[in-house]
Amino acid sequence: MKTAVPCYYHLDVEVSPERVGQVSRILAAHLRYWDLENLVDPVRSGTELLLRAIDEHATDKHISIEMWWNGQHLITAVGGDDRDLRPDQDLRTCLVRIAAMSDGWGCCATATGSKIIWFSRRARAGQRVPLVPTAPAPNLIEGLDVPREPPVTALAAAVDGALEGAR
Repeated sequence: MKTAVPCYYHLDVEVSPERVGQVSRILAAHLRYWDLENLVDPVRSGTELLLRAIDEHATDKHISIEMWWNGQHLITAVGGDDRDLRPDQDLRTCLVRIAAMSDGWGCCATATGSKIIWFSRRARAGQRVPLVPTAPAPNLIEGLDVPREPPVTALAAAVDGALEGAR
């Protein structure tokens, strides 16, 4: 049985009509590398919709695209710093189409004023694979030496204490 390794990819790009196709091909290549061929078309479609809408409505065209794969879900997020872009008004038709083609989606603002739009696709029942277990990281950077045997004076004090308690 195959095991899934959690994957993450980040891409910063300046949106333009020429770059939409390039970004789509880059994301598709990463999905194929992760053995997620069946998720290529929905991710490409959703990302292209968002990039074209951002190109049309946003004044700040610099965006970040992130993808996370956890073994069952692929989440794709597109974030931009354009404070004037209103997803509820400017991107309404785009968001309706993304909602129809994805298993989950959302839009949120960060503390800095940037906006993030994300959508997720889950692997179907036959495609789920268990995650690769990871070894726990040690808690301490330096370890303390534990004595192999107690010092003789400690043993003598323990015996003397036991004898006095018996009297």
